[in-house]
Amino acid sequence: MDSRNKVLDYPNMTAIPTYALYGERQSNGEHWLHWETITSRSRLYGFRIAAHRHDALYQLIYVSDGRASVVIDGEAVEVAPPAIMVLPPFSVHGFEFSSDIEGVVLTFFARDVQAALADIGEESHGLNRPGILKPVEGVVGKGQIDIAIRRLIAEADHRAPGQEAALRAQLTLLLVSLYRLDLAATRNTREEGEVPARHGRAFLALVDTHYRDTRKIGFYASRLGITPTHLNRVCRQIFGASALGVIERRIVLEARRYLQFSVLSVKEIGILLGYPDPAYFSRFFTRRVGQSPKALRNTITSR
Repeated sequence: MDSRNKVLDYPNMTAIPTYALYGERQSNGEHWLHWETITSRSRLYGFRIAAHRHDALYQLIYVSDGRASVVIDGEAVEVAPPAIMVLPPFSVHGFEFSSDIEGVVLTFFARDVQAALADIGEESHGLNRPGILKPVEGVVGKGQIDIAIRRLIAEADHRAPGQEAALRAQLTLLLVSLYRLDLAATRNTREEGEVPARHGRAFLALVDTHYRDTRKIGFYASRLGITPTHLNRVCRQIFGASALGVIERRIVLEARRYLQFSVLSVKEIGILLGYPDPAYFSRFFTRRVGQSPKALRNTITSR
């Protein structure tokens, strides 16, 4: 069906409106699906749907072509097709679509979705959070999503014996596809986080070996097989400092050790750490620590 009831937009709203689409006159024993094209409703409002929410409904919005901007619980995201927006109950969402937008909006009773997710298993809990999923070839491709949605709509549009069971089965199959995409997205995010961490650990090992010899970022980056820019990005992400900052932290740590546990002069310590100019080493140490090497040593020995 392709209903055009004007219930999704409130241009002068002072609070987030809550909408119950259809469904309230349905009995608890019925399973229900409402579907419509994205265009059919959004074009009535200039392709803009203001922020709203649904308390008892679960929506899947499949964008197959065009452009969409969505704000979900205050976070703005650009949606590039193909993509599926997952909108569980209570999530506040609003949209702005391009005039050439293509896709469908699937609206279910939340209870029916929860029943299907329970059949899939506890790991499907990710689909209880709002988000955007992208088809991934080799996991669940665009063609598979297209087929799953078409079959669900076709079953909803033609009454036939066993329709309730068939709708439940088609819904479960679609949710299984989304569950697999959600797992793949979670795994990719975790792996993306693991790579910087691995580079970070390798960088620290290199610094421990070479901090006396060189502070050139290119040297360390080439050993790791990445660019200096990427190494700096990794260091800021993992250590909260630039690559040079990490190297200098290590130098300062070693300088502190020498100042506290050796009788070497400040000049000798500087030479050991790759600073043959005593004045330059003193300025570097003071900048990093807040006091000169001599002052720090005097503080330590006076305790």
